Amino acid sequence: MSRHANRARVGENRASLYDEITDKIIAELEAGRVPWVQPWGTAAAKAPLAMPKNASTGRQYSGVNVLILWGAVIEHGFAGQSWLTFRQALSLGGHVRKGERGTTVVYADRFVPQDEKRRADETGDEAQAIPFLKRFTVFNSDQCDELPDGIATAAPPPLPALIEPTVEALIKATGIDFRIGGNRAFYMHSADYVQVPPPHAYGEPINWHRTALHELGHASGHASRLNRDLSGSFGTKKYAFEELIAELNAAFCCASLGIVPTVRHADYIGSWLEVMREDNRAIVRAASQASKAADYILGFLPDSQPSDHETADERRVA
Repeated sequence: MSRHANRARVGENRASLYDEITDKIIAELEAGRVPWVQPWGTAAAKAPLAMPKNASTGRQYSGVNVLILWGAVIEHGFAGQSWLTFRQALSLGGHVRKGERGTTVVYADRFVPQDEKRRADETGDEAQAIPFLKRFTVFNSDQCDELPDGIATAAPPPLPALIEPTVEALIKATGIDFRIGGNRAFYMHSADYVQVPPPHAYGEPINWHRTALHELGHASGHASRLNRDLSGSFGTKKYAFEELIAELNAAFCCASLGIVPTVRHADYIGSWLEVMREDNRAIVRAASQASKAADYILGFLPDSQPSDHETADERRVA
């Protein structure tokens, strides 16, 4: 096969991977299920609410990999959120059972095509790298035998009585101007403050915490923090994309704090579908930005340690 044909095939594979991820999430949304919320309130969910982790390294998965692995846990009825590569299972003295099928996760990389290198050399410009995804296969600890005792044990969620004080302490620790009052929840970008109605305005107090985390997600994008593009006006695709980031951020924060996530703005599902249908990289980019937002917010937890990121083979999706 010629180098040109090989490059074309590789490019098709990369595009196919984005399509596979996007199509699966679109199908879930079209069926009325929100992949990052729906499972944890149903009897089908055997695994505890938690962020998926690598059982060998203890590192949390991030970005779109969280959505992929949560979906696999529900689809296959796994009892835990712990994952291993084939080699990691062997290195721990165990093994993946014969006939088990792994779950494809992804990591991001960049490359500079030869044509772009030549163009940069000729013009003196900086060569532009092209982002792409690579496949990587992991197995749930339920699919393995002879692993050391406790390797698949998920950390118990916090006691319900501890959840509210933890979130309140987190809000204060972020230093974000957080106001309680009024009859609607929002983030005012121009004045850089969050406002959320008082807890008694919600049918269930837990919904107040989910809402607060959603709005804090928006605030994380301020220029003084993560510097996301917050210029989209209501009804635009840019606005819908930022809402998707805030939704995923809230789900990731909730899972980390032991709070069952929900959808803050279910009426945005149609606009999310439109964004994903037009851009097969949108959900990957949104999940990546949401992980960065959740890392930023949760980094203010009292006595928190720097979060463990993925290994070179499990890099954060960009």
